Amino acid sequence: MGCTFSGLNALYDAVNGGGDVWINETRFKIVRQLGEGGFAYVFLVKEVVSDSSASGGGGLAKKFKDPSHVSDDGTYAMKKVLIQNSEQLELVKEEIRVSSLFSHPNLLPLLDHAIISVKPTQEASWNHEAYLLFPVHLDGTLLDNAKTMKTKKEFFSTSDVLQIFRQICAGLKHMHSFDPPYAHNDIKPGNVLITHRKGQPPLAILMDFGSARPARRQIRSRSEALQLQEWASEHCSAPFRAPELWDCPSHADIDERTDIWSLGCTLYAIL
Repeated sequence: MGCTFSGLNALYDAVNGGGDVWINETRFKIVRQLGEGGFAYVFLVKEVVSDSSASGGGGLAKKFKDPSHVSDDGTYAMKKVLIQNSEQLELVKEEIRVSSLFSHPNLLPLLDHAIISVKPTQEASWNHEAYLLFPVHLDGTLLDNAKTMKTKKEFFSTSDVLQIFRQICAGLKHMHSFDPPYAHNDIKPGNVLITHRKGQPPLAILMDFGSARPARRQIRSRSEALQLQEWASEHCSAPFRAPELWDCPSHADIDERTDIWSLGCTLYAIL
C-alpha cells in the first residue's frame, strides 16, 4: 500500500506550491479547498489528462470497474491527511482498508489512494502524507444544508426526510450485512452528503469511514469497558453516541445497534 510516485509528487509540490498532486499514475490540479479538520484537508481537484489518455476518457476512467464513478468534467474530492507518527499511519491504512470493502450507491466509494513518505522540516513535523480520492458532491452535507435552510426559515419536506433517511439506512444495511458486520460509529448529519436532483428526492450518501470497525465486541472486564469508552470519546461524536458507549458495563456484548441509536439521533436532527 503506497505510492511509487513520491518523488514526482514532491517535485510537483515544490514547483507548483502544492498546486499539483499525483495519486499513483494520475496527476491532479488542486482547484480549491473544500474543508478541513484536524490533520486532514479536503480539496476539489481536477484530473490533468495527457494527450495519450484523453482519447480513452482520461487515465482514471480505465481504473474504475463502475463507470458511474467517472466524473463528467474530471473533478473529484481529494482528502489529504498529514501523518505524524506510526499510530496515525495505521489509522489511515485502516480507513483505506475499510473504505475499500464497501460497494453501495449510498456509501461514498474510495476511488484511489496513495501514501507517500515526506521529509520532516523545521516547519512541518509530519513524515507521511495520505491522499484519498472520492467522487465530489458540491451540494455539501446534510448539516450544511440544514444550516442554510434554518437561516431562510425553510424545512425539509416530510417526503424528503423519509427518502434521505431510507437511503442512509440502505447504505448502513450494506455495512451491517458483512460477516462480521461493520459499524460506522459516527453517523451524523455532517457525515451525510446530499446531492439535489431536479424532479427527484435528494441523493443521500454516507461518508467518512475513519471510525468504522467490526461492530461486535465482547466486553468482559472493567478495563475493557474503559478502553471502549475512551475509544468512543475519540471516534464517536457526543450528541449521536449510543448510551452503551458512554457508560459501558463491565460485562456486555456491543454490536451494530450502536449505529441504530445514531440513526435515530440523525433523523431527529433533520426533522
